[in-house]
Amino acid sequence: MANPEKVDAVSEIAELFRESDAAVITEYRGLSVGDLKELRRSLGSETTYAVVKNTLTEIAAREAGITALDGTLSGPTAIAFIKGEPVGPAKALRDFAKTHDQLVIKSGFFEGNVLSQEDVQKLADLESREVLLAKAAGAMKASMGKAAAVFAAPLSKAARTVDALRAK
Repeated sequence: MANPEKVDAVSEIAELFRESDAAVITEYRGLSVGDLKELRRSLGSETTYAVVKNTLTEIAAREAGITALDGTLSGPTAIAFIKGEPVGPAKALRDFAKTHDQLVIKSGFFEGNVLSQEDVQKLADLESREVLLAKAAGAMKASMGKAAAVFAAPLSKAARTVDALRAK
């Protein structure tokens, strides 16, 4: 018979996996409670940073339909369960790891794929969704302006030609 506390923990972690759009797996060995509190605050309200047991997490991941994490968890593990846009929390984890050597980003999970440490770094290097959308809108607006100028050029040239003929 399974321990009810462990069953509850597995179901809670599985639910976090199901509700999350992405997850970043870290090792937190040596961080104080104050450091963890600071990290949680920097991740924002849409991200849950939870210290987890590896065996229970592997079971919970399988229950949530994530088989890619089997056998990859070792050492003291904490997972950032990210709801929504993953770039901001990935940047926060990267920046926190720069100032606190004890935090090690081990891997991640995003859109059904396992992310390596380098992949999480690349995700953190991306600009936010809003910035990328603004850049795309600016590029489209510039293209539309150029198209309008191309279409208006023959009319303008014809007007200048008529004016030059009249002046002659």
